[in-house]
Amino acid sequence: KTTVPADKAVTDKLLTKDEAAGASEITVYNIPGGGAFAMTADPAAINWPMTIGILFILVVFVTMVYGPIAAILVEMFPTRIRYTGMSLPYHIGNGWFGGLLPATVFALSAYKGDIYYGLWYPVVIAAMSLVIGMIFVRDTLGTDLHGKD
Repeated sequence: KTTVPADKAVTDKLLTKDEAAGASEITVYNIPGGGAFAMTADPAAINWPMTIGILFILVVFVTMVYGPIAAILVEMFPTRIRYTGMSLPYHIGNGWFGGLLPATVFALSAYKGDIYYGLWYPVVIAAMSLVIGMIFVRDTLGTDLHGKD
């Protein structure tokens, strides 16, 4: 994080003249090898079709995950406790781990000063999910789910 004269920030297209409006210096952020940038986005420079396309692909990926998760959770528990057995881990996983993801990633990145450091949180959660799933998730094919009612 450094400060540069406002007129240099305007010539480097980090802000507009209206945004500089009488300021003598402006704070900009530097990425090694990437140059300076301001913490504002230029709406004219956004590639809207590509942005919408990427978001659509991400939504498709999410639907590819949530369908099988629901089917697996339904078949893992006897019918007597199915709703609680399915609902509790689903809501803890999505609510607590997924819901707190933005705040946790932001806090980790801010603490370390590296914008990519927060990516460790989803990587660690995904690795834990894989290990716990491999240990505890069992195939119920051929199992009588009404047997313990």
